[in-house]
Amino acid sequence: MVTGSDLLLEYLANYFPILAFIALALIFGAATFALSALVHPKYPETEKLSVYECGSEPFSDSRIPFPVRYYVIAMLFVIFDIEVIFLYPWAVTFDQLGVIGLIEMLIFIGLFVVAYVYAWRKGALEWD
Repeated sequence: MVTGSDLLLEYLANYFPILAFIALALIFGAATFALSALVHPKYPETEKLSVYECGSEPFSDSRIPFPVRYYVIAMLFVIFDIEVIFLYPWAVTFDQLGVIGLIEMLIFIGLFVVAYVYAWRKGALEWD
């Protein structure tokens, strides 16, 4: 007779390879950090400890606020990037959607064109 605990053990046994892989990954990561801490050279030099920004000397404080225009352009990029992401599944299933799917996508793209023209007219795409 099969009991509930036997079913639970059989169910959990299916997940053992996943748990073993996670444990192995954690052990490997910890061992790599420990080995690195033991064998790396400990010679702090003034040149290596100096502040640099992209390979050149910094010329101003890094805590200055970014202009709002930077964030507006970033948000516009994300919005139009998402539009492209929605175009891919539509293109894959285009033959199944038919004319209604084409009309819906034209409306979707039309809304984004209107938004793009609006942002362009408002000067949101200017980088001054």
